[in-house]
Amino acid sequence: MTSNARPSRQSGKIVQLRKGASLEMVRLACPDSAQASLISESFGLPVIDSEGICDLHRKIIVDTAESLNEGLGDRAMQIHLQRIVGSYVGSAHGAGQFYSRAVSEARDATAKSANDTRDEDLDGPAGFDSNAQRKREFAADMGIQAHALRCAAEGVVTAYEEIVGEAWKPFERQVETSGQSVDRKAAELQMAALG
Repeated sequence: MTSNARPSRQSGKIVQLRKGASLEMVRLACPDSAQASLISESFGLPVIDSEGICDLHRKIIVDTAESLNEGLGDRAMQIHLQRIVGSYVGSAHGAGQFYSRAVSEARDATAKSANDTRDEDLDGPAGFDSNAQRKREFAADMGIQAHALRCAAEGVVTAYEEIVGEAWKPFERQVETSGQSVDRKAAELQMAALG
């Protein structure tokens, strides 16, 4: 019995890029100084020293680079700072996304509480906040946190540019996926040999 089975001819590798968070993504997701001030004022939260956070984190990275200057070459310094800045930006972006979800939940709960026919959304017992109020307050807390992390990220990005001499960009790692695994190819060849 003859078999006409042929191994498939797929491309050996498919290269995809895994993109990291950029500072622009952080700015879109996290409140700016004006919005953070409005949140603080509306919810009675502490006002964040945005410029102070930004300046302090810029200084931390500059001081770190100066202390490592003797031991690292230019390329090693750039790689090291790329990783540090990437972690700050990634953290701020994650906080911004979490803030966005908290705002959506607060909006939904507030809209539901405005409906007088829903018993489960009524205000809590005297002295306790409603579910919608708790969600709004939680979103406000998350907004202040996201803003603080945005300021830190902006500070380290500024420091990176000062030290390296070029604008920071997120690292794009190549993720290689083979078209077919070796085990699968071997199994197909073995089955073809068996007829």
